[in-house]
Amino acid sequence: MFIDESVITVISGRGGDGAATFRREKFVQFGGPDGGDGGKGGDIAFLTDPNINTLVDFKSSKKFQAGDGERGAAARSTGKSGNDLIIKVPVGTMIRDFETNRLLLDLDRPNEKVIFLKGGDGGRGNIHFKSSVRKAPRIAESGREGAELKIKLELKLLADAALVGYPSVGKSSFINKVSAANSKVASYHFTTLKPKLGVVRIGDEESFVIADVPGLIEGAHEGIGLGDRFLKHIERCKLIIHIVDISGIDGRSPEEDFLKINRELENYSEKLAKKPQIVVANKIDMLYDDKKYDSFEKFVKDRGIEYVYPVSVIANEGIKPVLMKAWELIKEIPREELEEEYSVDELLREMNKKDDWIINKLEDHVFEVDGRIVDDVLKKYVFTGDEGIINFLQVMRTLGMEVELENAGVEEGDMIIIAGYEFEYVI
Repeated sequence: MFIDESVITVISGRGGDGAATFRREKFVQFGGPDGGDGGKGGDIAFLTDPNINTLVDFKSSKKFQAGDGERGAAARSTGKSGNDLIIKVPVGTMIRDFETNRLLLDLDRPNEKVIFLKGGDGGRGNIHFKSSVRKAPRIAESGREGAELKIKLELKLLADAALVGYPSVGKSSFINKVSAANSKVASYHFTTLKPKLGVVRIGDEESFVIADVPGLIEGAHEGIGLGDRFLKHIERCKLIIHIVDISGIDGRSPEEDFLKINRELENYSEKLAKKPQIVVANKIDMLYDDKKYDSFEKFVKDRGIEYVYPVSVIANEGIKPVLMKAWELIKEIPREELEEEYSVDELLREMNKKDDWIINKLEDHVFEVDGRIVDDVLKKYVFTGDEGIINFLQVMRTLGMEVELENAGVEEGDMIIIAGYEFEYVI
């Protein structure tokens, strides 16, 4: 089974809360704060594994979550960090944000490990909040939330050269002849239902990878015959080997076939249309009129393609010059970047963007306070007991809550609701 797309949700671990505890020792009546820090949440990382060649493992598993950090404890004990989650994917996997389709990661090297989502930091215990004024702080930091993101995995084959052409023109026979790919061969359309890779050996230490891409048809760029899914595998290739049935035995014109396939490449991607091509006029053994090949060669070269070769894959004739020219070009052509990667951190900031203060009037004399600053304070601190609530309100006042309330028309005696707590507003 070949799976080249999958949608999953990844969640990094939440940091553990800091502890607000106090020393409890014999003969020590008023022990000081000794709350430890929370453990860090686990990261989500991706690792490219050369032994994996499909995304089939993601067909049933749709949610991947790293471990949460543990809460800090008394005696300044730091909580245990959450376990990282390493997700193995094939080389050539592209990771996109599901909602915006932005490219976030392009994993094109073997054994490449990248931290994708960082786990939340652990909160600080109350030992960090002791001061000359505050001897017994009943406040600690909350662990930071992990990040959650719905993403799309796309697998694009990392081949140096791609075979394209109409169905049944001899692509599978060609790759079988020049490598050990063993593509299925038959005389009906879409024999190849998934891209297949083969290694072409030029010398003892010289080789390149060739991809047998399923036969394209007119309208492929719009998804006809699954063509759009097949075309995307060509985007990473340095070179296109375009195989045409020069015999015209199926009643098609080789010139028309050549134009239609190139039109599909151009409609799908301008970059794809500009890639260097070697045109293979296959089934030359079935052609009894040499002028037909000469005419086709001129037709192709008049359109800016320099390399055209008469070949009979079945008779094993003319293949070596094609491979040598392909190797020569592959060595010269750098692998291009497909598109720019977008920062995961920037995407998360956009997703979580919120006004600093949101004052909602629920009814007469009843207001609710919300917004980024409220969220940040609640995420950052753990307030315990009545003293903790007082500390919370003091922090909010320091950050400018009273000014915002007055600007919203709040009057003395009105009810203020913050995070489910109700307070009477007193000037």
